[in-house]
Amino acid sequence: MIVPADSSFLDRAAEIIRSGGLVAIPTETVYGLGADALNPAACARIFAAKKRPFFDPLIVHISDIEMLKTVVSSVPEKAQRLMDLFWPGPLTFVLPRSAAVPDIATSGLPTVAVRMPAHPAAREIIRRSGTPIAAPSANPFGYISPTTAAHVEAQLGDDVDLIIDGGSCSVGVESTIVSFQESVIRLLRPGGISREDLESAVGEIFTDISSDEAIHAPGMLDSHYAPKARLVLISEDDPVTPSFNSALLSFRKPVQDGFKASEVLSVSGDLSEAAVNLFAAMRRLDESGAEIIYAHRVPEHGLGDAVMNRLRKAAAQRITH
Repeated sequence: MIVPADSSFLDRAAEIIRSGGLVAIPTETVYGLGADALNPAACARIFAAKKRPFFDPLIVHISDIEMLKTVVSSVPEKAQRLMDLFWPGPLTFVLPRSAAVPDIATSGLPTVAVRMPAHPAAREIIRRSGTPIAAPSANPFGYISPTTAAHVEAQLGDDVDLIIDGGSCSVGVESTIVSFQESVIRLLRPGGISREDLESAVGEIFTDISSDEAIHAPGMLDSHYAPKARLVLISEDDPVTPSFNSALLSFRKPVQDGFKASEVLSVSGDLSEAAVNLFAAMRRLDESGAEIIYAHRVPEHGLGDAVMNRLRKAAAQRITH
């Protein structure tokens, strides 16, 4: 059931979280499927509803810095600097976990992924619940992430106890994820905060992923964020013959005739606008019934890194479980 983000329904959402239920919550990135992060049985419901493999850890969401102490055992100085600059916001930290966080939330890893969302309804639900909330994207595992309450209802329906409608997501792609090992900071997933912005604050950030970090954070599998149709990446200048069985996801070029459906991410070439529009546009093209979606590559800087990360994973061969 979709309900507005008013005070009475935020209280109801908090009651459901405390009782071990599932609530779809709005964030600035995408809608999350929320449950009490400290309740193993509630976390298990997330994995069951999403059909998510247990080796893929969850992101734990907090309402304030005081709550951070509940889920992590230490915070490096550079991590604290980034928190001061970018929280609340679309930035997730992989840090040493506290004993309070159950193994199921971290896939048995000694670290936990944690962030403070910028959406006021999300933070208010966490605050009223009185517990950190684990909240991966509110969609079946591996498919297009939801950026509206209606997207959640269409894909998860009765598997969710309540859906809080907080409007369309203002960022539109998931959070950036960084890890800290001694003096080395690594970018595990590009997202709503650009690498350039992070490096301006703390210096060089590495993108090479060591073997023990391969699945330390969500969204790191080769195949993810995928439509049902086959997605093929092309350059804007690549010749493509339109057909009734194909659709086009254009970066900035005007819509072409002859395709079953087409979408433009940003006529002006604005990468932030492209990120906001990405998942909703992919979803509409997939719902058109096209068998193949051609997607233009975008410049890989700023939020273009995050857009291309999602497009590459959507184009990869889907993993089935």
